[in-house]
Amino acid sequence: MDLELADKTVLVTGGAKGIGAAIVRAFAAEGATPVIFGRNPAEAGALINELGRGHAFHVELTDLGGIAEAVAGVHNQVGRVDVLVNNAGVNDGVGLDAAPADFVASLERNLIHPFALAHHLLDDLKAARGSIINIGSKVAATGQGGTSGYAAAKGGLNALTREWALDLARHGVRVNCVVPAEVMTPLYEKWLAKVDDPAATKAKIESTIPLGGRFTEAREIADLVAFLASPRSGHTTGQILYPDGGYTHLDRAYTAAPEVSA
Repeated sequence: MDLELADKTVLVTGGAKGIGAAIVRAFAAEGATPVIFGRNPAEAGALINELGRGHAFHVELTDLGGIAEAVAGVHNQVGRVDVLVNNAGVNDGVGLDAAPADFVASLERNLIHPFALAHHLLDDLKAARGSIINIGSKVAATGQGGTSGYAAAKGGLNALTREWALDLARHGVRVNCVVPAEVMTPLYEKWLAKVDDPAATKAKIESTIPLGGRFTEAREIADLVAFLASPRSGHTTGQILYPDGGYTHLDRAYTAAPEVSA
């Protein structure tokens, strides 16, 4: 299926690794021009060089002035942005026992910069009749414990998805949210390596994922993001989608995937 994304410019925050890198790869494969915003220019530059297309900008996403400058740099070097993917975020463990100032800082790391980017790219998105894809987290729906800041930020991102979809519908701009659950990324692998029995822990988590009893692959998240950003999904807006094998919304008493017959 041709997603009709060739020559579109797609800005992806946190696009140098993990799910973000998979998203960048998916858009590049469709002929789009990825623009990575992130704090690690070496990793981002290496990915862009590997793909042979795109641009990388060093941006500290908690620096609102820096975001504005980086967007101006994109306009000068690349041109109009057609798609914004708000992917960057960190489950930073700011819980109820943290100071209120730490809670505010968590929101700055996870919620404020998506608003700032949408604000600064508003004219671009309207002119392009483009798309915003927010990357959420299952934590906003399920809770996790010990991570109030991240949960609040991702819940806020769900709400902004619906709010922006209404704000921008008359301009032909679509806004959707993709919510990963258990996705095997390099960061997840590092976490698993630190537990007492990585194999047993991995198997226990997989046993709670109804469809296939496996982790979601980053490319499956990325492919959905690319589809939602494309004209082939032209009448989809204000949606919060969970490509998670049923993990978030199916019965938590579930313990093992039934065998799928051929």
